[in-house]
Amino acid sequence: MNTAELKRMANHLRLLAVDMVYKGKDGHPGPALSIADIVSTLFFDEMNINPEDPQWEDRDRFILSKGHACPIYYAALSEKGYFGEKIKDFKLRALGTVFQGHPVMNKTKGVDMTSGSLGNGISIGTGMAIAGKYKKKDYNVFVIVGDGELQEGVCWEGINSAAGHNLDNMIVFVDKNGWQSGGPIEETIGSNNIKERFEAFQWHAQEIDGHDIDAIKEAIANAKAAKGKPSVIVCNCVKGKGLPYMENNNAWHKGVPTDEQYEEAVKILGGAE
Repeated sequence: MNTAELKRMANHLRLLAVDMVYKGKDGHPGPALSIADIVSTLFFDEMNINPEDPQWEDRDRFILSKGHACPIYYAALSEKGYFGEKIKDFKLRALGTVFQGHPVMNKTKGVDMTSGSLGNGISIGTGMAIAGKYKKKDYNVFVIVGDGELQEGVCWEGINSAAGHNLDNMIVFVDKNGWQSGGPIEETIGSNNIKERFEAFQWHAQEIDGHDIDAIKEAIANAKAAKGKPSVIVCNCVKGKGLPYMENNNAWHKGVPTDEQYEEAVKILGGAE
């Protein structure tokens, strides 16, 4: 896909995410919408994956460490063809559905790792990347984490180990939207100097606009070219990106649109197929 197509896909994924939260009457739309451009670029331009063989040994791996943002993940998997026909009603969080409130491996096709207990994604990704090196595989491991999530100590154990093992087959995206469930990052850990902290751990680090498709693509290319160390792409994002009433409004960390708000989302994000 070209840049315009990826941008359209990102907005379509946003609409699907809002749709599943609206129909399921539960979910986290704000954290999902903030990473739509990253997810669109990964799934429809970058990652080497095969929907017809979700367990293909040589596939790139993807971990959504901030698992509560899973509506955007499920939307991408559906549009990519993991479930055959595109899902019309995901029945998000319903009893018995494979589209639970956090991704579950071995239940949902295309999900490489169960997540939702915040902080584990980088360490698990490190293990996957070590396995790839050990088996002499060419796959890459992509992880999306939240900036609030980086307060977890286990993140930094994984970050330290990844650097120690020279895991240049691992790329972490940080959704730096400045919020966590309880409020602004600046009111919890203070300075959100993520790039500098990763650099102190000997990572290749870049900071970009997380809603600029071309910047995302260029940053991935730069990360792949950085040999001998893992890479982080710190993405300056807007929580709830794409819908004015959600943007930078932490009330939408978890919430359900009203009928009127849903109709507005459909209008803004391009309407149903």
